[in-house]
Amino acid sequence: MRNPIRRSAYSGLAIAAVGILLAGCAAAPEEEAGNGAAAPVDSDFLPCMVSDAGGFDDRSFNQLGKAGLDVASDELGVTPNAIESADESAYGPNVDNLVAEGCNLIVTVGFLLAEATLAGAEANPDVNFAIIDDQLDADFDGTPDVENGKPIVFDTAQAAFLAGYAAASYSTSGVVGTFGGIQIPPVTIFMDGFADGVIHYNEVNDADVKVLGWDVASQTGSFTGGFAAGTEAKQAAQTLIDQGADVILPVGGPIYQSAAEAIRDAGSEIALIGVDADVYETDESVADLLLTSIMKGVDVGVSEVVLAAANDEFDNSPFVGTLENDGVGLAPFHDFEDKVSPDLAAELDAITQEIIDGTITVESPASPK
Repeated sequence: MRNPIRRSAYSGLAIAAVGILLAGCAAAPEEEAGNGAAAPVDSDFLPCMVSDAGGFDDRSFNQLGKAGLDVASDELGVTPNAIESADESAYGPNVDNLVAEGCNLIVTVGFLLAEATLAGAEANPDVNFAIIDDQLDADFDGTPDVENGKPIVFDTAQAAFLAGYAAASYSTSGVVGTFGGIQIPPVTIFMDGFADGVIHYNEVNDADVKVLGWDVASQTGSFTGGFAAGTEAKQAAQTLIDQGADVILPVGGPIYQSAAEAIRDAGSEIALIGVDADVYETDESVADLLLTSIMKGVDVGVSEVVLAAANDEFDNSPFVGTLENDGVGLAPFHDFEDKVSPDLAAELDAITQEIIDGTITVESPASPK
């Protein structure tokens, strides 16, 4: 059987060990004949990154991106340049500043940087750009709008489907819930997959577990309006708890921290599901609450793109993370291993294979096309 739930080789981002983990798995540069050493890259190659407003210490999305940048840069023997964005108004200026500093590749972290990324790529055709969680397709013709812009995207609905099934299996109240930061595709894709996974559990097991916080058909649900931890996120979680949810999926960087506060205040057996990283590994303060995490290999995608660009192999075809290529996956149950059904891991393994071979179709309006 696969690792419970196809754990990504890059999930142990506990920060000190991240370089070892990624360097051992990322595609290596070509070797010189005879000495086994990595082929040298242009010493002037400068890979760069712009975070979204969450910053590189969010223990999630931005941190994974920065880890991938750092590991690839270490392997190449170059020093990257990474800039944090204080807020959305900084996205464009930060991109422009990195262009001015001579960056050869600029990776932007997140859907909200799409406009700034396209503008930078169009204005600077000799600089390569990559963006996480956007397809750079403003005209919706199915291809990136610029030759020098590469999407790094993830079919997260596939892994979230597994999480929804697991949540429904674990729930004793018969109610699970989710809420997001901002209603954008990289957020709603998690919520779509999660809700559909619960529906699948109900169909297979003749159950009636309810999902609060998101309706797939109408594409409406609960959102805090931002990705910062705080009052709005805690209240969104509390609302779900008040309605009986005993598993909660917050989608959007640090907002899970506020959900954890609400769970602890409730003082009952309520489980948390993390996103992006294996949050059990990245944030020990909430580890005891985590049923699992829905992971996407942001670090994997960034590392591959940086290595390719350094070796003159950049192109604008999207990197798409799926269950099949381990670009997305579900983390182990960790401390909940003895609390879930003994049959659950095998059920999820079978569902994973059915998604990969097409027996089960997992679709979201936000899925990469």
